[in-house]
Amino acid sequence: MPIKMHNMKYQFYTCDVFTDVRFGGNPLAVLPYAEGLSSQQMQQIATEFNYSESTFVLPGKDEYTKNVRIFTPTHEVPFAGHPNIGTAFILSTIGDFANFANELNIVFEEKAGPVPISIRKTPSDIWCELKAPETLSIGKPISVDLIASALSLTPKDIATDVHQPIVASVGLPFIMVELKDRTALENARSYMPAIDEIEAKGIRPDILIYIHSEDKFDIRARVFAPLDNVPEDPATGSANCALVAMLAHYKAEIQGEASWRIAQGVEMKRPSVLDARIKKQANDIIDVWIAGTCKMVSEGFIEV
Repeated sequence: MPIKMHNMKYQFYTCDVFTDVRFGGNPLAVLPYAEGLSSQQMQQIATEFNYSESTFVLPGKDEYTKNVRIFTPTHEVPFAGHPNIGTAFILSTIGDFANFANELNIVFEEKAGPVPISIRKTPSDIWCELKAPETLSIGKPISVDLIASALSLTPKDIATDVHQPIVASVGLPFIMVELKDRTALENARSYMPAIDEIEAKGIRPDILIYIHSEDKFDIRARVFAPLDNVPEDPATGSANCALVAMLAHYKAEIQGEASWRIAQGVEMKRPSVLDARIKKQANDIIDVWIAGTCKMVSEGFIEV
């Protein structure tokens, strides 16, 4: 007789991150008890959800430390912003941290290093803030002509007064591109032949574009990561951490502490709000943080 194989069931939750309204922000799938899953199974599950990222939580060295692995639909990443914020929100919401009354500090161990996260209850939400695991690193510049082509824009749409289009990272690298106005921001689209040309140069073509804003936001941003099966990302904490660290690096007038409120996802009708801040001493970026709130969306079980 054939032997019947029993599938294992794993609990999952989904939430929307960097938003205070359901179906805004950036969706995330979290498996809070992922022991027993192989790397291949984690990747298959992340591909099945097909969100920008999914996270898999494993036990840490103590109650307030967790090992967290983060997968896009195509590969594992060492660090990402909205998965950390959303995972902290899920774990605190389902009661995974004992003695969480109003405030709590936890640590997620990830491939990029330890990620400290502060969690605080407000009258209406749970607010989470992470500290980036690495200090700012700045990589290769990309030609204005090539990045304009990759964004379906013209070179005159690219602003270069502060910096050229350039790679920056605090744990995950992104190409940073300032645009001259909101029209260019709204018109940008990925153009795959130029995206492929950037990758052929050995640069991961995950691109953050932004403008300085003069409304209730300091910055308006968009992020494209088409080679990760993410044509556009509604909220990208890791990219915006790198952005504000880079801006503080290039702008000598920024000293001590500075903060920015960032809008992302507006153009794709998933508006997100990210609160970023930095600490700068003697022209060095010491720390970078990003924060926001989340909304629970669904829960269930997935069979593997």
